Formats: sequence, structure tokens, C-alpha cells
Amino acid sequence: MSGSEPGRIEIRSLRVVGTHGALPEERERPQPFELDIDLDLDTAPAAQSDGLADTVDYGAAVEAAAALVRSSSFALLEALAGALAGAMVALDERVEAAHVVVRKLRPPIPEDLGSVGVRVTRRRDRPAG
Repeated sequence: MSGSEPGRIEIRSLRVVGTHGALPEERERPQPFELDIDLDLDTAPAAQSDGLADTVDYGAAVEAAAALVRSSSFALLEALAGALAGAMVALDERVEAAHVVVRKLRPPIPEDLGSVGVRVTRRRDRPAG
């Protein structure tokens, strides 16, 4: 980073239909998931230049996250959230860390429940030296 405090790109309430879950019926029937994604990065270059080339394109992050939810299948929310966070860090070398929340909006639980979810963080590995 350039010495300034890191900034954050926030993506909220991205809803994507996917096939994830531990129960057989969850593996057969697509269901809605909701994602919150935070990308930590140095926002100073973009703040100074006002140019998209100097930041991480949140549109590309949204598309990558949605594609992963649609094209993969995980038994656990922890695995899906970890894969999403890893994909966000790999998306652009300027992403220092990705914080991902995955919520299952229709969990197979017989109670009045809005959602269940998992939050994970992945940081970019830096070589020692």
C-alpha cells in the first residue's frame, strides 16, 4: 500500500441462486443465497485520479462471485464462503483482503428463521522478506 489507510469496496445483498447444502434435497434443488463482500485495498490512487483503472472493478467482483455460486456446488456454507473469498483475493492483486458473508435464505430448518450464514476473511499472502 502507498502509506495511506486502506479503504474498502462494499458489495451488499447480492442475491444468486445456487445448489449448495448438506441435505440431498438441497443438492437437487437450486435455492437463493445472499452475499455481502468487502474488499480491502488502497483507495488513494482512485480517489486522486478518479479513474477506474486505479481501483478494483466491483462489477467484475460481482460477476465473478455470481458465476462461482451458480457453477459450483458445496455441502457447507463455510466451503462456499471460503471459495468466494479466495476468488475475490485472486481477482486483482490490489485486493489485500476479502471479507465474505454467505446467507442461505431458505434453510431447511422448521423454525421461523430469516437466514443462516457464515462470515470468512481471506488475506493476500505476501512473501517474506
